[in-house]
Amino acid sequence: MTKLTVLVTDDDQDIRDGIEIYLKNEGYNVIKAADGVEALVKLNNNEVHLIILDIMMPNMDGITATFKIREERNIPIIMLSAKAEDGDKIHGLSVGADDYVTKPFHPLELLARVKSQLRRYVQLGTYNEGAAKVEIDGLVLDEDAKEVILEGEPIRLTPIEYKITELLMKNAGRVFSIREIYERVWNEEAYNAENIVAVHIRKIREKIEADPKNPRYLKVVWGVGYKMEK
Repeated sequence: MTKLTVLVTDDDQDIRDGIEIYLKNEGYNVIKAADGVEALVKLNNNEVHLIILDIMMPNMDGITATFKIREERNIPIIMLSAKAEDGDKIHGLSVGADDYVTKPFHPLELLARVKSQLRRYVQLGTYNEGAAKVEIDGLVLDEDAKEVILEGEPIRLTPIEYKITELLMKNAGRVFSIREIYERVWNEEAYNAENIVAVHIRKIREKIEADPKNPRYLKVVWGVGYKMEK
């Protein structure tokens, strides 16, 4: 299999070099950038499978870079930030990041998150024999193509958004708690998962619902969790 490539973007060279060592030891190709502008150039000139993106950078910060990346690409983005407040994490996720790591971090924690995101991303692009389509009133989950289609038009979902939608559509009518969604999609124990899941649910609604505030498909069951209406 071709080596997977990670783009590491941080204005601190020591952090870039340190992350590079751990990633290369695990067999990944590594490309480095010092700010969002350079990251976009590297992204356009190379095949990249995951981006590690610092928020606070000169020239172009990580938030702006994420907006621009999400206009065309759905590859996983892990944000890095020295800010640990929930509001900052929610903001990072709301603009399109798939995960968020607070500085200072243990390199092995970041590496575990990279592996998890890449595993999920690679699986989304893999053909599954016997895969089927699930349809709910014009909303179609095509497991062969690994995409969601609404009224004949493909919906651009991030890997995490696709996995949540897949889980709920394949179990339409069943209510999943926030803990269940997090543990089944992220494949790790849920800890302070409420805001993280809620942000992704809101982003999915914005993409599949005509009126996100009055959803037709993705419903909340107050005090219990979420479900996909049959």
